[in-house]
Amino acid sequence: MTKSEIVKEISARTGIDSKAVLAVVEGFMTEVKTSLGKEENVYLRGFGSFIVKKRAQNISKNTTMIIPAHNIPVFKPSEEFLTMVKMGKQ
Repeated sequence: MTKSEIVKEISARTGIDSKAVLAVVEGFMTEVKTSLGKEENVYLRGFGSFIVKKRAQNISKNTTMIIPAHNIPVFKPSEEFLTMVKMGKQ
């Protein structure tokens, strides 16, 4: 599902204008990225967590390449989310 499809679906289900829905969806994504950029995790009860994981420096085997320490964004789904996906429920 694309962002455009998400916006259309939310607009259809709620009756809210698609431009307003798009602004909210984009605002949400911006806030998540901004928070993670500041190394602040985002917790959404019943959905999941967007967290920052720290990767230590790693020296690649068989080469002289050194991969510096860095942060990566990770999504950790809630138990409710996992159950819905496993059961194929909407």
